Amino acid sequence: MNRNLLQFGARRISRRNALALGLGASAAAMLPGRSHAQSVTLRYGHNNEPASVAGAQADWFAEAVAKHSGGDLAIEVFPSSQLGKLQELAEAVSLGTIAFSHNTAGGIGSLYEPFAALDTPYLYRDVDHLMKVMDVNSSVMQELNQGLIEAANVRVIYAHYFGRRNLTANKAVYSPADLAGEKIRAVPFPIYTTAVEGMGAAAIPVDWSEVPTALATGVVAGQENPVNVILNVKLYEVQSHLMLTGHMSNAEVVVMNEDAWQGLSDAHKEAVTEAAAEIRDRATKAIQDNEEKDTQALRELGMTVIGPDDGLKVDAFRASVEKLVQERFSEKYGALYEQIRAIG
Repeated sequence: MNRNLLQFGARRISRRNALALGLGASAAAMLPGRSHAQSVTLRYGHNNEPASVAGAQADWFAEAVAKHSGGDLAIEVFPSSQLGKLQELAEAVSLGTIAFSHNTAGGIGSLYEPFAALDTPYLYRDVDHLMKVMDVNSSVMQELNQGLIEAANVRVIYAHYFGRRNLTANKAVYSPADLAGEKIRAVPFPIYTTAVEGMGAAAIPVDWSEVPTALATGVVAGQENPVNVILNVKLYEVQSHLMLTGHMSNAEVVVMNEDAWQGLSDAHKEAVTEAAAEIRDRATKAIQDNEEKDTQALRELGMTVIGPDDGLKVDAFRASVEKLVQERFSEKYGALYEQIRAIG
């Protein structure tokens, strides 16, 4: 994130600016100092396809908010990067041009750098550990959330399990040596480029909206994502092999503009909080329940799936990635890593 944006994000936008930036009259009516309007509509922009769990959960959240608010609070969802790319969406929430979005922790790190530590490869013991850390009430998340609010005018509403990220390519890969010289797409944030480089490849930052084209045209030779995403975006049409590296356990982080949150009535805040808890659990369960099924579906669609039983050297990937993470981030995030590991 550039310095000017960070400085701007650290300021609270005024009510007049909220209107100018496109929150709309109904949203402006709920800002501090205004009387509460009976009906409020807020915008939620994201980059995922509606068929994916990450995309569907935004619709579930909108439905749950409407239910818990008795229809007084409406959320309009714009999927598939309609309102911008990953970085643009993060900045839009900070600036207040949209009220909600979701992003990786690494993406949120563009607004408040320590957040990126939550997406460090091979950091979590299991999904349960990940979700305890990502709970908005955990000691780690409370500290990071406060920093995010102060730095960028953005708060975390909830986070759901996104899946274990795995590598895809058009050839069999068994160890980091097999990726030497290969251009692999990385999410365009430092913790992700580090993960890909640690796996032995040349990391090419590409926004998600451009990934299918980049793969089809050979700009990149592979990418990494959870199996649910690989299946729903039909990456099996342009990638022949799936390697179950499981190098990163991800949570998708749903964030909200702080002025929009503070402007909600108590009843609307309660509706958002109740909906957040409900959809966090629903989306997490949907991903967990389908990881094995989605992997099998990719096999049936023609992908060659390579796991540890097939000779995939997961320990070699782990050692290589952890070495690079240590070199680049231990000084910056070391204390935070200890806090994360201490959560039981």
